[in-house]
Amino acid sequence: MGIFKAYDIRGVYGKDLAEADFYKIARAYAQFAGVQGGRVVVARDCRKSSDALFASFTRGLVDEGVEVLDIGLASTPMSYFANGTLKADGSVMITASHNTKEWNGCKLCKANAVPISGATGIKDIERLVAGMTGREPPNGQGRVTKVDIAKEYGAHVRTFAHLARPVHVAMDFGNGMGIAESVAFTEQTLLTRDDLYGTYDGEFPNHAANPLERETLVDLQNLIKANPGKYAFGVAYDGDADRAGFVDEKGEIIPMDFITALIAQDLLKTNPGAVCFYDLRSTKMAEETIAAAGGKPMMSRVGHSFIKEQMRQNDAIFAGELSGHYYFKANFTAESSSMATYALANIVSASGKPLSELIAPLRKYAQSGEINTRTATPPAEILAKIKADYASKARVFELDGVSVDAWETEGYWANVRMSNTEPLVRLNLEGKTPAIMEAKRDEFLAIIRA
Repeated sequence: MGIFKAYDIRGVYGKDLAEADFYKIARAYAQFAGVQGGRVVVARDCRKSSDALFASFTRGLVDEGVEVLDIGLASTPMSYFANGTLKADGSVMITASHNTKEWNGCKLCKANAVPISGATGIKDIERLVAGMTGREPPNGQGRVTKVDIAKEYGAHVRTFAHLARPVHVAMDFGNGMGIAESVAFTEQTLLTRDDLYGTYDGEFPNHAANPLERETLVDLQNLIKANPGKYAFGVAYDGDADRAGFVDEKGEIIPMDFITALIAQDLLKTNPGAVCFYDLRSTKMAEETIAAAGGKPMMSRVGHSFIKEQMRQNDAIFAGELSGHYYFKANFTAESSSMATYALANIVSASGKPLSELIAPLRKYAQSGEINTRTATPPAEILAKIKADYASKARVFELDGVSVDAWETEGYWANVRMSNTEPLVRLNLEGKTPAIMEAKRDEFLAIIRA
């Protein structure tokens, strides 16, 4: 099956995966993670196929002797919180995240919300599934226990709020699991909100729940632009609410690495000297802002499993990823889009300035954005050529793909990496000036597309 990915298990329901697959995956997960006789949190999103897949997955866990802690419809951050708070032996989130309605899948964790990735277990689970005949007798008899974690989760996220004055925001839930996150805001009197698409609908009838796609943010932008002066900012959640995109009080989209810089700057006021991570595609301003705020900036690989591991190894308080994932030590070193929302509200509330003014100093350098290329040349050959060509001209390192750092000498940095999910080569590049960025961007693309 082609459903076993770098970070999760995912495919088109009825084509790539079905209930029988999920039963086998559940049993393989229980065997790999060693949770037989233990307790595993299982949550699901609002997709039409999620209930059926949940039933099959829980049946597989029960047949492995697992007590399933069913937290019902929930966001992915809520599943991580439940995993850690309930001291479970693992957790499973049934979701296809930002994918369209036809898709579904699951995200797997061990205890303390430690993710299982392709490198740390998904491939092993795939092998176990492949070896199953479908006639394996049950290894034990577990049970399903319903647990309501919503109120406790909401109170947990609200501890992150320290607003100095009222802030009114617009939230686009996209008919997805951001709606579950609303429990974090219901009892907060200083942060009020107007909602878009706040009813569950697994058909996602209004737009894709993916804030990386600019068209996803159009309705949120239009709401803010139609009501000048009403909103401090807007936030749009993805399908399982582990990512968020933000727009300012004018309805302009804020680059996600700028949000990383702002949140880190705010957290460092009460955590001086702490480690904050930014992913290697982020603007140089993220590193500079963290350092200026008295923190220790560290660069991370792309991908939530890698970032969480690096955070734990370095006792980091926060990390931000260009894809809109924001990770907090306070949420078991996992994502919380709602904590990110509160962090931004805290900043605006304390400053007394509009968000666009706070963002303006971060627009210092020229970014290429992520440029994806499909090539006939094997991506590994392209990366090897870039490494060879630039080794004598700049600092070259291989944290994730090949990075070229010529910031001090030529005023640019570049990262070229292979996609973990698609047959693509990805280029991210930043220059001190637009002219440098454009020249170096074209130089690297010429190599990639030769």
